[in-house]
Amino acid sequence: MTFTAAQIAMLISGKVEGDANASVASFGKIEEAQPGQLAFLANPKYEEHLYTTKASIIIINDSQDLKQPLQAALIRVPDAYSAFAALLSKYQEMATQQLSGIQQPSYIASTATLGDNVFVAAFVYIGEKVTIGNNVKLFAGVFLGDNVKVGDNTILHPGVKIYHDCVLGKNITVHAGSVIGSDGFGFAPQADGTFKKVPQIGNVVVEDFVEIGANATIDRATIGSTLIKSGAKLDNLIQVAHNVEVGNNTVMAAQSGVSGSTKLGKNVMIGGQAGIVGHISIADGSKINAQSGVTKSIKTPGTAVTGSPAFDYTAALRSQSVSRSLPDLEKRVKELEKLVQQLLAEKADI
Repeated sequence: MTFTAAQIAMLISGKVEGDANASVASFGKIEEAQPGQLAFLANPKYEEHLYTTKASIIIINDSQDLKQPLQAALIRVPDAYSAFAALLSKYQEMATQQLSGIQQPSYIASTATLGDNVFVAAFVYIGEKVTIGNNVKLFAGVFLGDNVKVGDNTILHPGVKIYHDCVLGKNITVHAGSVIGSDGFGFAPQADGTFKKVPQIGNVVVEDFVEIGANATIDRATIGSTLIKSGAKLDNLIQVAHNVEVGNNTVMAAQSGVSGSTKLGKNVMIGGQAGIVGHISIADGSKINAQSGVTKSIKTPGTAVTGSPAFDYTAALRSQSVSRSLPDLEKRVKELEKLVQQLLAEKADI
């Protein structure tokens, strides 16, 4: 697909400077782009490449001053990074819209309902009474258990498994290998030291505009629903346990995990490899640093924590500063002890 600067500017509400008929067919990083490619400049660290790049079209900020003339056509926008991201989304959407139809071999139960313009790749399994919305894309190896619901414009990448009774909303992306609706980790200890499995009869509900990375696992509720609210973004290798609630627009980085029945507020940010215990709540806008272990509820919105067990971020930095001074403090204490001994000895001689 080839697009002109004028067409791209229309898509991202930008203004063209230079040749509006300049065309591109692919994307490139500004320091590596070749003729026929589109690049963008958002980070001032890369400004030097603006004058050496071979890109045919460059998206830049309205505020960007030019120190010398450029060969490339420019498209000015308020925020180059956001505009470029929006353009990539539109490009990806156009590419996936071309996919439609049902490939073989695949299995679709006679009681399943499929919307318009659905793509079902080979080796997809669609169970009984599954409901699939319009423009849904199911790539190879996707499994949809009985009574699953998938909303419009949702994309399930290869190998995604959705267990029975789970509900996915609209405009969701789930990347390869993720499992939604597997049993929660529920085992009751017995008098003889064994563990008896507690049946997990709930489901998982994923609301609209959620993205879930590769090889993430979201467990079904024991009773009720594990809930991922609209706008949440989960990275690769995430673990969300049974009956957890992930709030609107909350983001979780790779390898972080949330234990059962914990509730995360909206706009929470969780760093990589952070762990959160069960049956607590995390206030809106909280920030949990990477590798932190959260063992108690965070009740004040906007709180930032770090460490294991996690505590106030600013206080943690002060503690780290003090700990770095401990060798010097130890030396001074020993010197003071030596001085005290000398003073006591002198006093004894008087």
